[in-house]
Amino acid sequence: MSASTRIVVIGGGIVAASVAYHLARRGVSVIIVAADHAGTATDAGAGIICPWADQADDAGYRLAAEGARYYPELLAMLVGDGQADTGYAKVGALCVAAAAGGALQAAAARLRSRLAATPEIGEVAVLEPGGPARMFPPLAGGLAGVWIAGGARVDGRAIRDSLLRAAADRGARRIRAAARLDLAAERVTGVRAGADRIGADAVVVAAGAWTAQVCAGVGWPLPIGPQRGQIVHARLPGADTAGWPVVLPAGDPYLLGFPAGRVVLGATREDVGFEHAATLGGVGGLLAAGLELAPGLARATLLETRIGFRPATADGRPLLGWMAEGLLVAAGHGPEGLTAGPWTGRAAAALALGEAPGTDVAPFDPARFSPGLPRPR
Repeated sequence: MSASTRIVVIGGGIVAASVAYHLARRGVSVIIVAADHAGTATDAGAGIICPWADQADDAGYRLAAEGARYYPELLAMLVGDGQADTGYAKVGALCVAAAAGGALQAAAARLRSRLAATPEIGEVAVLEPGGPARMFPPLAGGLAGVWIAGGARVDGRAIRDSLLRAAADRGARRIRAAARLDLAAERVTGVRAGADRIGADAVVVAAGAWTAQVCAGVGWPLPIGPQRGQIVHARLPGADTAGWPVVLPAGDPYLLGFPAGRVVLGATREDVGFEHAATLGGVGGLLAAGLELAPGLARATLLETRIGFRPATADGRPLLGWMAEGLLVAAGHGPEGLTAGPWTGRAAAALALGEAPGTDVAPFDPARFSPGLPRPR
């Protein structure tokens, strides 16, 4: 594609922001069209960057591992573009359990077996009962754990906004409107944003849980939709929480700290459509389980409950690839959006420019859900 190439990116989350940033860095004319949806996953996401604790070793895991590996490179680029406010910190992570038994030993062995391929994991150590509470003081004193030095956290809103500002500094424009795809002779030729038509050489739909709605406008169904997550933010007075590690029990809730005494507990997993509401059952369940895991949080004050719609696909794998001539889709990361989203944005930008994405993305081809459609490109 030439320097006069125009690409429209549809979406308001981390993936769309990353696509726009990477395209703008290449000198492409970028227009971002984002509707004002309540409950974007990026706005609500906790920001845990520690995919290696996952027991799976499938394409989804490998994509998340690519995302975690990419963060230092991306952060360096953003700093070079004058954007250092991302909320990212390598604070480590703790997998915790009631005793230092077989489950934790197996987790440590799995992590160590992955070190050669993913050195980003860092030091792995089994902690005896009491060890995790010395690193995350509110935790129950009897918990044992596995320490993962490479674990990190990021502020989803902050890094999304940093990407958008950096893209704007390189000429990207943003329009707040609902987008509809324009189709001519079985090719997507642009979008309708409100009353305006914007022509494009390619359109990238990275609209999270709303991706199917955008693509349905031209008659191509995609099995991707919302999974509601409620997540609680609290403040622990007088506590220096900025360096506390991420806490990952076998089930929810996970815990993590941010500066200024902020502690996050999350998250529910609910199939209720786009119902943007905090519920007593959801919040109450998180608080009860959180206090059992970390009794020291009993004196914390409740700040807010965030609600986000994770974009979930029917088979659990993201969508990344050409769906039709002129139409590229990048969405569906479920709970791993803030981990895999920035790398996915870079890969989608490469695909939009007719380049190889740098790793095998065939498992994420949207055509797996619509095999009868003509193959694009």
